[in-house]
Amino acid sequence: MIRDKGCGEIKETDIGSVKTLTGWVFRRRDHGGLIFIDLRDRSGLCQVVFSPEVSGDAHEKAHALRAEYVIAVSGEIRRRPEGTENPGLPTGMTEMYVRELEVLNEASPLPYSMEEAADAGEALRLKHRYLDLRRPEMQKNLLLRHRVTKVTRDFLDERGFLEIETPMLTKSTPEGARDYLVPSRMNPGHFYALPQSPQLFKQILMVAGMERYFQIVKCFRDEDLRADRQPEFTQIDLEMSFVDRDEVISLIEGMMQKLFREVLNIDVEPSFQRLSFSESMERFGNDKPDMRFGLELKDMADLAGKGTFKVFLDALQSGGMVKALNGKGMAGISRKEIDLLTAEAQAFGAKGLAWIKVKNGFDSPIAKFFPEDVLKAMAERLQAEEGDMMLFVADKPKVVYDVLSRMRLELGRKLNLIQEGYKFVWITDFPLLEWDAEEERFQAMHHPFTSPFDEDVEKMLAGDVSDKDMLSSLKAKAYDIVLNGYEIGGGSIRIHNQKVQKKMFELLNISDEEARMKFGFLLDALQFGAPPHGGIALGLDRLVMLMAGATSIRDVIAFPKTQKAFCMMSAAPSTVETKQLRELHIKTDVPVE
Repeated sequence: MIRDKGCGEIKETDIGSVKTLTGWVFRRRDHGGLIFIDLRDRSGLCQVVFSPEVSGDAHEKAHALRAEYVIAVSGEIRRRPEGTENPGLPTGMTEMYVRELEVLNEASPLPYSMEEAADAGEALRLKHRYLDLRRPEMQKNLLLRHRVTKVTRDFLDERGFLEIETPMLTKSTPEGARDYLVPSRMNPGHFYALPQSPQLFKQILMVAGMERYFQIVKCFRDEDLRADRQPEFTQIDLEMSFVDRDEVISLIEGMMQKLFREVLNIDVEPSFQRLSFSESMERFGNDKPDMRFGLELKDMADLAGKGTFKVFLDALQSGGMVKALNGKGMAGISRKEIDLLTAEAQAFGAKGLAWIKVKNGFDSPIAKFFPEDVLKAMAERLQAEEGDMMLFVADKPKVVYDVLSRMRLELGRKLNLIQEGYKFVWITDFPLLEWDAEEERFQAMHHPFTSPFDEDVEKMLAGDVSDKDMLSSLKAKAYDIVLNGYEIGGGSIRIHNQKVQKKMFELLNISDEEARMKFGFLLDALQFGAPPHGGIALGLDRLVMLMAGATSIRDVIAFPKTQKAFCMMSAAPSTVETKQLRELHIKTDVPVE
């Protein structure tokens, strides 16, 4: 039997007709005379009824059906009896009375109930991913992902972009994470690297005159994983010639508007808010702020210095800072709850957490160290009202920002401050360089091909590589796009001038020889008429995760890996035969099975 429609496509207009459906047995209910089966395929679910009065043969066979059997059924579509309709189901007004049943394939007993699959352990679901992917929730996520990629391709095609593939086997270059290396059998002792991004190749394509390139591309990074990271991930990667920062930003805003409108039927704002990197850090403690709620950080250094609380004074004297946020409505929490909050802050890296309740005045062990007018000024700055609690962290800037930005998100969730919906923000005006205290040298905040601001170029070219203040003041033509507290993309205008690129390497303490060894083919290309160019890479997995309302990118990737970069289903990575290693001229001190 060949199906006429999908299970979820049966409509009231089909009542009275004979149809053939195929799919998996989702539920089976034996009501004595009648047997009811919820039949499921990718399109949805339909109720089919086996009645001995319609077909004794089909009814008899239906007794043997079990969960996830694959079957084909043919029969008459009827209206459900009054009172048995299911308005919550697209096919809930109809049902099929089966005349013929064919079992296309049986299924072994399941490792977990498909009805309760969401409650099964993730490891078990990943091991049997082929079952997990049958769930409507997972199929909905992958359909959404398909729609996002299709709309993206259409959007960029309409604007003159060419989809061009770049190599998967390429040269190992430093890009911030460990490379996945691939040994070359034909070149013993030599290795390819899987690309962390197509950065160098897309710049080459601009030199080659392609002008507008994009690619929905796999990238690979051997780094520690978390809920929004995978060892192999997908980017919407694009690059343009003869553009400035605003043109790239405008293009991406248009793409997001089209994606959300066509995929989710949601209109997002026509232009997104922009924050400088320094403003984002000062107000939210990080460069990926969730803009759906307030609870902003406030600088308390001037007021903290007017008291005698030693923790605050010591932090300020050693070049640190004192910042605070307002715990709305938290003045009523117990001392035990405060201790738990303090432990949470310490887990984030703080030495402790100072607090002042606004409750019939000011209630706190540290209130005695401050004059009344200073306490009032603190409350005014934080907009703390009766019933609120002011929370302070004093330490080095990195610790303060890290702790309070995390606490802000935790309190936003606990206090139900986070609004529904989608809120985009651009983070711009990044420092060109950042100081690495361990290695005692500057590193590129983004990558060594990011262009400085035009007004900083002369200062950079003429500057002394040992002038730390000057180097710290250089700004980059870089930009990140953030959605609901997640960085979903980042890019920059690139360096296209050889002299500026050489100076950049000098500032990063990269010798001419090292630069030639690592980036030689790009440096060669820049000698032959490189146009001004720039672009961006968007994290497709992370974007789809947010659009789907999922909590992990594993829920929007067909075959993801665990936090240890292991595929539970295929058991990869795995050992290989000694013969294969010999062919690759590889020896290992780990026993090979």
